[in-house]
Amino acid sequence: MKFLAVSLLLRWVVCALPAAGQTPEADSLRQLLRVPARPDTTRVRRLQALAQALKTTDAPQATQLSNEALQLAQQLADPTGEGQALLALSMLHRRQTDYVNARRYAREAQRFFAGRADRRGIARAGLQLSRVDKLQGDLVPALAGALKALVLTEQTGDGLTQASLQANIGDIYCSMGNYAEALPMLLASLKISRRASDYQGISLALSGLGNTYQRLKDWPRALFYHQQALQLSRQLGDASSETVDETNLAEVYGLQGNQAEALAHGRRARALVRATHDQYNLPSMELMLARGFVLARQPDSAIVLARHALALSQQSRSNENIRNAGDILAQAYAQRRNYAQAYRYRNLQMAYNDTLSGEDTQRRTSALRYGYELDKKQAQIVLLKKDREIAGQKAYRQRQQMLAVLAGLGGVVLVVGLLLRNIFLKQRANRRLGEKNVQIAAHRDDLDRTLTELQTTQNQLVQREKMASLGELTAGVAHEMQNPLNFVTNFADLSVELVAELEAELAKESLSAAGRPAIGALVQALAQNQAKIHQHGHRADRIVKNMLEHARTCSGERQPTNLNALADEYLRLAYHGWRAKNKDFNAALETDFDPHLGPVPVVPQDLSRVLLNLFTNAFYAVAEKAKTAGPAYRPRVAVATRRTGSTVRIRVRDNGNGIPAAMREKIFQPFFTTKPTGEGTGLGLSLSYDIVAKGHGGTLAVASQEGEFTEFTISLPTEVCGN
Repeated sequence: MKFLAVSLLLRWVVCALPAAGQTPEADSLRQLLRVPARPDTTRVRRLQALAQALKTTDAPQATQLSNEALQLAQQLADPTGEGQALLALSMLHRRQTDYVNARRYAREAQRFFAGRADRRGIARAGLQLSRVDKLQGDLVPALAGALKALVLTEQTGDGLTQASLQANIGDIYCSMGNYAEALPMLLASLKISRRASDYQGISLALSGLGNTYQRLKDWPRALFYHQQALQLSRQLGDASSETVDETNLAEVYGLQGNQAEALAHGRRARALVRATHDQYNLPSMELMLARGFVLARQPDSAIVLARHALALSQQSRSNENIRNAGDILAQAYAQRRNYAQAYRYRNLQMAYNDTLSGEDTQRRTSALRYGYELDKKQAQIVLLKKDREIAGQKAYRQRQQMLAVLAGLGGVVLVVGLLLRNIFLKQRANRRLGEKNVQIAAHRDDLDRTLTELQTTQNQLVQREKMASLGELTAGVAHEMQNPLNFVTNFADLSVELVAELEAELAKESLSAAGRPAIGALVQALAQNQAKIHQHGHRADRIVKNMLEHARTCSGERQPTNLNALADEYLRLAYHGWRAKNKDFNAALETDFDPHLGPVPVVPQDLSRVLLNLFTNAFYAVAEKAKTAGPAYRPRVAVATRRTGSTVRIRVRDNGNGIPAAMREKIFQPFFTTKPTGEGTGLGLSLSYDIVAKGHGGTLAVASQEGEFTEFTISLPTEVCGN
């Protein structure tokens, strides 16, 4: 059985989606058009833009807007707006199967553009007229008009219209069964549309290629192109094209016997037609359903859908749909053994088949194609003759010029002989002068380089003196603060012990029932206050110690160091130190060291402090995230090294909670910390930054995404300035 049971098919026949919503672009254009304004070309363009935005969701409204744009353009004598409005009205009436008015507006557009000698406009109007003729099954005039318009696009270089015409001509050849001519046209259209990023043109070419390979029963290629067309239609929000693509895919899967996919695509096609009230694609969609019922041997349902599609197609004079409806009805009546009706509809199908792909049609279209190619060759011959004439004239002028040159050459030779000696003498003098200039320039460069080095050295000395003075001041202040802090913390510890003794003594004393709770509360508050003093005294002590470290940024001389070994050693040291404080903590350690890193001149003691601080911060971040992320979370800390030219980079990355964007610009400032009060002094990253930037002439950068990761990058020069 090629399709699912009738009960399943009937369920998806009646399903529908909600009506398509309006786009923000359409809403903004409506808002602009509501503002009272004088009628001008700007309003014409806005009306046309809104009509373009609504063409696939509300064709009647788009038609009304295009009519208004046409009338206003005619009042303003705006030829650009008038021509675009005529083309838009032809297209919109065609989408609503009103082929009489579609043809009328296309012919009006042809006459309008012809009166202005606008060959691009004539070609676009020819495209609209050809599409109307094709939909009504008049393939010979459709092909004739398309080929004439194609010649104009080749002359004017209008690539977008050329691609649309090639896609239309390919569809005409496909309808006639001339697949050998259809495929090259469709592939050429696809190539031009992709080069111009014309997504509507790409969609038309993909759909045409899918139909052609479907007729050839090349199912893999047919599915490939139809699926690409469907994906693009969805991206563009083109519900009409999406309906066509869903219908095509349902037919291909049905013919292959893939019931599930045919059912899914058929359901979406039906829902799209009903949601958008798409009368343009309704007959094709119903014929697709009817063919499915025939394959499922459910002739009654097939007859109902096919007869309704036939009536709509006869009303719009869509000969291709009439032919397909006749074929389906003949098969359905044959299944019911009603051979009289089957014979009747088979004759109808054969009559329209002759109209679309009969011998006379093939002969006339072949003549048109031959005439197009002949005209193209003749035009090329004319251009070639013109090129030859131009080349002959150019060669004659060149000969005349050559004779004049030869005539003057004799006189020039005499003058050259007199000048040679003078030139030789000047060249010799110039060589000597040049050698002197080179020597002077080299001496000047040496002086400039020496001056630059002296200035650099002077600036470094001044900076070092400033930093030394600041370090001495910081160290002095920190040392002076150390003693008062020791008194505070020591007396806080002693006060905690005294409060404990006071509580013990008060417990022995007989106090009144009313006084004991009050005294107990006061003693408890006193104990809490002493604990806070003790806590913050220790925090101040850590800050003072970090200030002392901050004052001794440069602690030694640079020496060639294996950064891979240094980073690996301190990663393990930081990890085991963190686990010693947090027994249940575990994290994955990942290393990616550059084997060609080589020794790098650094101060190992200072850089190790930087790495230890970054690793400790990383373990803190993943440990904090592990408290709330759940069992699926796996803490991870990674370190990598890379050499790029004269720079070495060390990256430290964790998958913790990240740093909020508002805090990233402040994290290298002294005393700023992202940790809770009491857990960080805010001097670790500030000290690290000074070591890297001021002590090593490098950079320390951070990248983070809140809730995902944090990555610090240390960049160090491989050569010490002045060495």
